[in-house]
Amino acid sequence: MSRFWSSVVHNLSPYVPGEQPKIDGLIKLNTNENPYPPSPRALAAIAATADRLRLYPDPRATALREAIATRYGVTSDEVFVGNGSDEVLAHSFPALLKHDAPLLFPDITYSFYPVYCRLYGARYELVPLDAAMRIDLADYRRPGSAILLCNPNAPTGVALPRAAIEALVVEHPDRLVVVDEAYVDFGAESAVPLVARHDNLLVIQTLSKSRALAGLRVGFAIGQRPLIEALERVKDSFNSYPLDCFAIAGAVAAIEDDGWFDETRQRIVSSREALVRGLSALGFEVLPSLANFVFARHGGHRGADLAAKLRERGVLVRHFQKPRIEDFLRITVGTDDECGRLIELLRDMV
Repeated sequence: MSRFWSSVVHNLSPYVPGEQPKIDGLIKLNTNENPYPPSPRALAAIAATADRLRLYPDPRATALREAIATRYGVTSDEVFVGNGSDEVLAHSFPALLKHDAPLLFPDITYSFYPVYCRLYGARYELVPLDAAMRIDLADYRRPGSAILLCNPNAPTGVALPRAAIEALVVEHPDRLVVVDEAYVDFGAESAVPLVARHDNLLVIQTLSKSRALAGLRVGFAIGQRPLIEALERVKDSFNSYPLDCFAIAGAVAAIEDDGWFDETRQRIVSSREALVRGLSALGFEVLPSLANFVFARHGGHRGADLAAKLRERGVLVRHFQKPRIEDFLRITVGTDDECGRLIELLRDMV
């Protein structure tokens, strides 16, 4: 602590990311990374870009925005890109989510949302998930300025269908609905096709999970032009060059490699289904997940104890010491061998 800290810093409770250990041999199932290498086309594109490092990157990342627009059937002016979806989310708070009435989002969701609210001075109200850890859209019929949903939700993995998202957008035409789709590619329905007919919808995605580019830091938003313009105004008041040359080149190639994308995500979905079967056979309650992780608890064991014992045996999972979910483990879907090792260890424990 320093006497030079501002009041903002004094009052912050920063987001705590998942552990990135420096220990060899650990099976890392705690941060929802893709267990497989990125597209070879992406790696080749990154390697071929080294001679451009003396130049500033394109501040508008035009090639990437055009690739995303082509992939999702929108125009490039309806696409915003940033340094990971976290930065895209961060810009959305001062640009679109800071109003007199509170922002509404679930009580159990991505824990960066309240951090951003405190950083930017945005009022917010937590809307409890129901007893089954699901989002009940009827609960959002309360005063508020905007609605922010992670779909599939994190850390639960439970997803709303596209029709439910559209019903919410239609029911609240004077509220912006922001849908964070970090995990959508593992079986859920994206809300992107709704953007063309709803000016109060912004959809945010990332290349960190399904494209295996967590280390490259690329995220994007899709919405009608006035929403994208608001994000651009904030970005250009903060950092004109959020994506470097490597990130732009690698992301374009990854977006265009549909073959790698389809094969890899299907491998993860298949491994997730096997992991759910294995956990269920051991007596775990596993929430229905459409993400690249599962959320599970065992009635006879505390979540913190299981997480600690797994770590002692070289397997990392994520545990949240928070009300309602303190006995759950969030387990990233790894390779079949990694998931098999996890099940072996848990069999001995439970």
